[in-house]
Amino acid sequence: MTKAGETPMAESRYSASSELDELLRNAELRDELEPYYDESISRVSVQRLPLAVENEYLASMLAWETAPIVPIFRWFEPELRPPRPSALNDADLHEILWDLIYKLYEKRIVLDFTDHLSDRELYTLIYRHILPAREKKIDARTGFLHWDCASVGGDPEVWLRYYASEEERQAWAETYRQPLPPAEIPAYPRAMPGEPA
Repeated sequence: MTKAGETPMAESRYSASSELDELLRNAELRDELEPYYDESISRVSVQRLPLAVENEYLASMLAWETAPIVPIFRWFEPELRPPRPSALNDADLHEILWDLIYKLYEKRIVLDFTDHLSDRELYTLIYRHILPAREKKIDARTGFLHWDCASVGGDPEVWLRYYASEEERQAWAETYRQPLPPAEIPAYPRAMPGEPA
């Protein structure tokens, strides 16, 4: 019989066994990460993180380091090869576009800043820029890959025109000393799937 405040022996044995498993897993992960060793791994310390959390972090680093870099269309089985934009009428394009958006979301890819693009423009962007983009394919991805649809060409004007707050616009103008485009409301608002809050 266990007195108040005492840990039952079975629970104590389970706890010690669990901690031993975590220590062994930690050594295993560090061995596997050795070829990729740099200061980001050496900064992980048992004193700073609980061992289980450290192991999750190391496992995510290992997944990142060993993930293949492949075009996004190859993340799918079968490969995601939608029709060329020019081959679709507007109704079919709209339907296939939303199918693509949800398929990308299933692979934890979120499309940000799309409201300035028509359906055809967004479909074309996905077809020409997103699906052929070479990214790390992490099967156990826990986070989301955010695709900034406002800066595909590297020009900040779209973001400044449609998405930046007034404070962000003013900060940009002060930093770069260039004129700002007029602020406008995007013409194609959409309820896109996004990363859960």
